[in-house]
Amino acid sequence: MNVQEAKTRLSELLRLVERGEEVSIARAGTVIARLQAATPPRRDFSKPLLSGIPRVSADSLLDAMSENELLEWELGHADDPILEDEHHDA
Repeated sequence: MNVQEAKTRLSELLRLVERGEEVSIARAGTVIARLQAATPPRRDFSKPLLSGIPRVSADSLLDAMSENELLEWELGHADDPILEDEHHDA
């Protein structure tokens, strides 16, 4: 398929690719590109998603909050960027 035809039929070509077909695009009879389905990268769950943040046990996430933690959560704290934005807007 030539470039002009590919531009005209792009939506149709993408549907073909989604079904697993590969589409070659040529300029002056020479293949210059191929459309093929993208394979999403597989996540390696043995490594942390964000390297700068330490791992946290899922069990600790479900623990009840202390009264102080609950108050801090509800009222915010001095370093809370959301509260900082609200003070700038006022």
